[in-house]
Amino acid sequence: MELKQTREGVLRLGSAASAAAVAGTLGLFDARQVGAAPANADVPRNRTLVYLNGGSGGKYTDMGIGNPYAAGSSHQQGNASMWEPLFYYSAFADDMIPWLASGYTYAEDYSSVTVNIRKQAKWGDGQAFTAKDVAFTFNLLKDNQKLTYGGDMKKYIKSVEATDDQTVVFTFNSPNPRFLFEYLAFKFDNGVKLLPKHIFEGKEVTEFMWFDLEKGWPCGTGPYKITLWSETQKFLDRRDDWWGKDVDFGPASPAGSVPDVQRIVCVPYSDDNRAAQLLASNEVDQSLDLRPGTIKSLLPQNKALITHSFNRPPFGYVDWWPNSVWVNTQAEPWNDPEIRWALAYAIDNQGAVDVAYEGAGQTTELPYPDYPALKAYKDSVKDLLAKYPNNKYDLAESAKRMTAKGFAKDSAGFWAKGGKRLVVDIYGWGIWADIGPVLSEQLRKGGFESSYSMPPDWYDQAMLGTHKGAWFMGHGASIADPYYTMFLFTSENSIPKNTTSGGGGNQLSRWSNKDFDVIVEKMNSIPMGDPRVLDLFHDAMAIWLKELPNIPFIQWFHRIPMNTTYWQGWPTVLNSYCNGAFWHLTFPLILHKLKATQ
Repeated sequence: MELKQTREGVLRLGSAASAAAVAGTLGLFDARQVGAAPANADVPRNRTLVYLNGGSGGKYTDMGIGNPYAAGSSHQQGNASMWEPLFYYSAFADDMIPWLASGYTYAEDYSSVTVNIRKQAKWGDGQAFTAKDVAFTFNLLKDNQKLTYGGDMKKYIKSVEATDDQTVVFTFNSPNPRFLFEYLAFKFDNGVKLLPKHIFEGKEVTEFMWFDLEKGWPCGTGPYKITLWSETQKFLDRRDDWWGKDVDFGPASPAGSVPDVQRIVCVPYSDDNRAAQLLASNEVDQSLDLRPGTIKSLLPQNKALITHSFNRPPFGYVDWWPNSVWVNTQAEPWNDPEIRWALAYAIDNQGAVDVAYEGAGQTTELPYPDYPALKAYKDSVKDLLAKYPNNKYDLAESAKRMTAKGFAKDSAGFWAKGGKRLVVDIYGWGIWADIGPVLSEQLRKGGFESSYSMPPDWYDQAMLGTHKGAWFMGHGASIADPYYTMFLFTSENSIPKNTTSGGGGNQLSRWSNKDFDVIVEKMNSIPMGDPRVLDLFHDAMAIWLKELPNIPFIQWFHRIPMNTTYWQGWPTVLNSYCNGAFWHLTFPLILHKLKATQ
């Protein structure tokens, strides 16, 4: 009974009847749960942040996985509020914010970096967070290649040593001026999650779930803890003993402050229509990004709803996740760059945006987000884009290349060779259900038999290399420097044939080029902003564009609805202190800015 009352209080709208109706709509009376911990007995709606994200078939599949390195773990369903990094990096503000760390010093030759840890930092169980936790985590990754970032740590790190409780020294195998930015800072979905040595030491890291709410597990250093977790909801309650409440983090979180949000309620996302209904009725504060048509029709229904660009197109901001059309470059006929280029010439990028998004979108010629810090690099390859115009819609050029490779159109007008038709079925998730059919129809006009579908195992097929057609996919990309995207396409990140193993790049095209690798390796040894990076970028893109390992298609916009009924301080075009995706590791930067309106 006590639990039921707590749940009613979460979404109380002024009466028991309305509370029950809301909770029923959101599935907050689900009895199947892996645990419930002592929580604030009654948190009113105007101190509760409710959002929709994640899940499969309307249910969470990661219940009870508190270990961020265990298989199936995700930070995207609220857990980012528990994890804190040494540094946060806000791409939109171009701001590096020391958090668990107070500062750092690179060796003059970039052979090492020394990081200083704040004395006040504590884990959620009250134990001190120290440099020993940092050294323990990175050495654990270095010694376990199956863990996220394990391969990178083995490649880059010679040693990690805690010289005292507040000092940790990273020594590299070769100069590495980007290491802190790429691994020690949380930005978007990237950054190494730190583990408590006093809990994980001696545990089998891939098997230890680190979940027991009665013990207070998991216990990050962040200001929230899980108090309930079921298939259909998760509660994370504010920890008023959070170590950082008296620390001055600058504008991100002044001293003496804790987030206004007392409880975070995470509910699985199922579809745009349900999300729109819950947002329109103020039952939800934020949702996974919606499709342009949906959000355009939603905003007039509730004047309290805004997006990053308020109520104007494109109804959001450019994410770091540019979308491309991918094929398996190790499989015929896609192992031939000429066939990949023939496919590219059959795609009308702008036409697809105009039809599917009513023009509220943006095409891309490069596998990079359209961020100001990258403009100089993009401008530097204009000559290459004139030579390799991958956004050019030219069916005659497409046909010329197909014919040169021995293909001919059959009686139905589709490309075939040796009596076998080339089928380019496109796979993807529901987020591309609007633009996917438009693309497949374009390809059909170009002579490629094609359709768009969303089989539940499509991503597994892409990972294994068994799908013979194409698929939509985005990838986390560079945000302040071109290196990271280049690194994704190096041979070490190319997933081998018939296996899902590979580096952190998740390079599903399976493309590999040794000359490209050499250039990218040189780039990594040079500091960000050095003029030499510009020249190396041009050399690398000359290879990349000629080979075209994937076909850049569109910039991905986060069209995230944000409800101002109960909360203000959301990141917008007028106050871009952070990207607005609550499923990213920078979610706490939003939590520290939100203020209750009532």
